[in-house]
Amino acid sequence: MIVATGRSLGGSRLISINSCHVDSCLYHGQVSLDFARGLEARGARVRVPTTLNVGSVDLLHPAMVLRRNPEEVKVYEDGRALMAAYTALGCTPSWTCAPYQLPGRPSFGEHIAWAESNAVVFANSVLGARTERYGDFIDICSAVTGFAPYAGLHTDEGRLATVLFDCTGLTGATLDHELTYPLIGYLVGSWTDQGNNPVITGLPPDTPEDRLKALGAAAASAGGVALFHAVGVTPEAPTLEAVLHPSGPIAVHRLELRDLEAARAELTTRSTGKLDAVSVGTPHASIAEIRALAQLLKPAPRFHDEVEVFLSTGRRTLTDAKAEGLVEILERSGVRILVDTCTYVTSVLSAKVHTVMTNSAKWAHYAPANLGVDVAVGTLEECVESAVRGQVTLHPMSEVSD
Repeated sequence: MIVATGRSLGGSRLISINSCHVDSCLYHGQVSLDFARGLEARGARVRVPTTLNVGSVDLLHPAMVLRRNPEEVKVYEDGRALMAAYTALGCTPSWTCAPYQLPGRPSFGEHIAWAESNAVVFANSVLGARTERYGDFIDICSAVTGFAPYAGLHTDEGRLATVLFDCTGLTGATLDHELTYPLIGYLVGSWTDQGNNPVITGLPPDTPEDRLKALGAAAASAGGVALFHAVGVTPEAPTLEAVLHPSGPIAVHRLELRDLEAARAELTTRSTGKLDAVSVGTPHASIAEIRALAQLLKPAPRFHDEVEVFLSTGRRTLTDAKAEGLVEILERSGVRILVDTCTYVTSVLSAKVHTVMTNSAKWAHYAPANLGVDVAVGTLEECVESAVRGQVTLHPMSEVSD
């Protein structure tokens, strides 16, 4: 399978990799389980450190996963079996879509084989590691063999930028707005054709990792982006010339506040009315994001009785949050903490939920089709305010422009 993949990508040879991140442990049907068990039956074991993406079950809080009908019972049972099968292959049971938040993350220039779109784009862009956008089954094959094709984003040429996004026209206040980054990512993904790499100019040099995470996750969800460069921010892009293809950009997009507002409106399918749930932490919330939520909840606001509030995060981050006393603050306000999975892929939301608020462009992009719900996109503060009121409460981004 690895050789065939390499040939299809036009690779010249195979290269050794230093780590894998496997997305295949999310249950998509019987073939998922058959493939993993087939590897296990043949004595396969991973040859490199291999972390696991989210599964279909919260193993620490199994009661949170709903089993309302035979189909959901099967997903629950087979999902648990699939997670066990990948652990038996020697993979680390990390169960997170944000493996870059774990210790020992890849270093600059290191060749890896990662799946899960947001993990791929973060590794390539923010860390400067090198991986193609691998998918289910190919990921575990790379882990078992220890090889990946030398093609695409593993090569210098394959990492050059061909589409320019100019953000120099955005004001300082807009660049400090929480939603700016997932919305830029959504536009980057929507306007970048498959096989092209975007480069962004005009972002602050000290843009935090969590904002780059939100940008990359949205770009990878809205399109096929597996690498973005941000000039003066990401490690391969000290200058535009350092990453731009010699032939220059094939397209130039100059982003303005109205573009961000239009993107928010496109992702938001319900901007007013009754709110049923809030879901934050897609990709999995970092410790800094959990601190920010806890800070908003320190006055101990009472969520509306008819609003469910979920935070998704990884096990390692949850342990750190407990040590800092953050979990107590969240749970006192009624936040339900989900690990090992995510609310848009697992049966967690109750049947009464019709409108959900999130600060994640990735969640907003996938949830309407996955769950059949309406979505409102807001800041973390707007999510808390709306959960308290029981009504979708959004403030125009233009209110913060200077």
